[in-house]
Amino acid sequence: MKYRLLIFTLCGYYFAIAGDLKYPVSTIPDELKKDVNVVVREDHIWFKIKSRNSATYHVHRVATILNQRGNESATETIFYDKLTKVVDINAFVYDANGKQIKKLKKNEIIDRAAVDGGTLFSDDRLKQIDLTQGVFPYTVEIEYELDYNFLYYIPSSWWGGEDISHEHASYQLIYTPELQPRYKLFNIKVEPTKTKLDNGFESLTWEFKNLQPNKREVYGPPIDEIVPHIIAAPNEFEYDGYAGKMESWKSFGQWINTLNKGRDVLPDETKRKVHQIVSGLTTNEEKVKALYQFMQNKTRYVSIQLGIGGYQPFEASEVDKNGYGDCKALSNYMIALLKEAGISANYILIRAGASANAMNVNFPSTQFNHAIAAVPNGRDTLWLECTSQTNPFGYQGLFTGDRKALMITPNGAEAVNTIRYTPEQNQQTRTAKVTIDLNGNARAKIRTINSGTQYENDGLCWVLADRVKQKKWIEENTQIPNFNINSYSMTDIKNKIPSAVVNMELTLNRYASVSGKRLFMTPNIMNRITNIPEMTAERKTDVVRKTNFIDYDTVVISIPENIYPEFLPNVVKIDSKFGEYETGFKFDAGKVIYTRKLKMWKGRFPKETYNELVEFYKNINKADHIKLVFLNKT
Repeated sequence: MKYRLLIFTLCGYYFAIAGDLKYPVSTIPDELKKDVNVVVREDHIWFKIKSRNSATYHVHRVATILNQRGNESATETIFYDKLTKVVDINAFVYDANGKQIKKLKKNEIIDRAAVDGGTLFSDDRLKQIDLTQGVFPYTVEIEYELDYNFLYYIPSSWWGGEDISHEHASYQLIYTPELQPRYKLFNIKVEPTKTKLDNGFESLTWEFKNLQPNKREVYGPPIDEIVPHIIAAPNEFEYDGYAGKMESWKSFGQWINTLNKGRDVLPDETKRKVHQIVSGLTTNEEKVKALYQFMQNKTRYVSIQLGIGGYQPFEASEVDKNGYGDCKALSNYMIALLKEAGISANYILIRAGASANAMNVNFPSTQFNHAIAAVPNGRDTLWLECTSQTNPFGYQGLFTGDRKALMITPNGAEAVNTIRYTPEQNQQTRTAKVTIDLNGNARAKIRTINSGTQYENDGLCWVLADRVKQKKWIEENTQIPNFNINSYSMTDIKNKIPSAVVNMELTLNRYASVSGKRLFMTPNIMNRITNIPEMTAERKTDVVRKTNFIDYDTVVISIPENIYPEFLPNVVKIDSKFGEYETGFKFDAGKVIYTRKLKMWKGRFPKETYNELVEFYKNINKADHIKLVFLNKT
């Protein structure tokens, strides 16, 4: 999906004349300098809707950089394309006393194509400004203006961060009454000032002073629930000749349907191929899977961002001929294949990414960076990620799973839920057989099965097809202090709930410590809780846990003759509102059998429960590190 990231900053109305003193650091209130790297002195944005297909965006930011960690705020990246014109850029640097020490020259602005290795076609470009200095503190002032030959999105404004304070900020929307935009406030109680301007325009302005940093808490809610920000959207708009409305998801979906209309036509040869593929298959799911795998083998993903092409898919016939497309084109192609087989499917817009902010369901607007396909299947829905050549059929995982998305329907659009996997589906099952000698060294055969979202643990799913990367993955992600790899294998089981099977044979050097006639060892061989958050006297935000999962561990330890357990721990069982934990120990025929189960819930919990979560982790940590004591009786 085409989207532009505008790094918003500053605001102001005039620039310094050489010799004038501006923004001396001494005038910053002490409370704004405490525990921050940057103080934003001025941060002002105005956005003017001139017509249904034109707008102006103006940014002015002044930031005082207190130390090296704040240098990023002395840079700016401005994106533009054939529908966006950079009208002007001005920038200055001031020393701690407010004396101008630099004025940006035009030849110091880097202008280049805004593409990466995965982008085949794009008319996006960017201008980069770097005003970083080596002497602190210093202040940068940047102002620029963009003219949009379209109206589709309205840039938002965010104020805050963990190490940034704001001295003065504002956000202004300018419009004619018939084109008044919608807006939504987050963590803001300031009422806007409404003003009538010349030529029939009106404005809404929000103004802020002395905004303190927003500290995120461990296991806290996402940043968009903490930081003050405003989002806005037009009701009527036009992009590259395509007019539409956005006052509801239905009208927005109708616009998407207009973009996609007639772009699902396949060549006759491919139509015949579709019927060959599904011939003899009895269920819709079997047919969808076969066509999905056909699509995966025939196409590859490339990014395409050309004008309306940033939002409109390439025609299915072009994807079929060329063998590539972006997420929109490949999803549209998949839907066309299914249509030829007599199977209805829906185009889905989604905000993808493991840590993506949630969709604002009650604020229709362009919020999406990805497209997928979905097939109704009785009480189930088959979700199809069409950009991956290796993704298991029907698997969403962390990239698009468990969130709201926008399903485009024949009559418009509606918000839907994607797959939320249960703890039982997100399972890690590990069995280790360990043989230990009298010197404390050991050999281990370990088999681990990761399923559901645990299939993605530490990027496991990405190395399953590359043996060289597999070894490196094992070396980096095996939580054993000293080991050598004797052999290993990985198997990729691509079910709707996929699994990765990892087999390893390891030599464990000094796995147990020896003291006289005693051996000491930790039976939890490689799945210990180690990171424990700190307790707090005053929690400010809810506790948010983002994953459901179950871990099962069974470790069978074979010990030499004449070695007996001097101490076996009691069963440990811990229940809490966050999860369940249980361990067990058994000695039988020269073997110690250790079992462990940890089940964790995804959810949102009251802030008052935070210290209970810390205590839960502390108790697990203690149980995970308990040692067995063996005695040599010879």
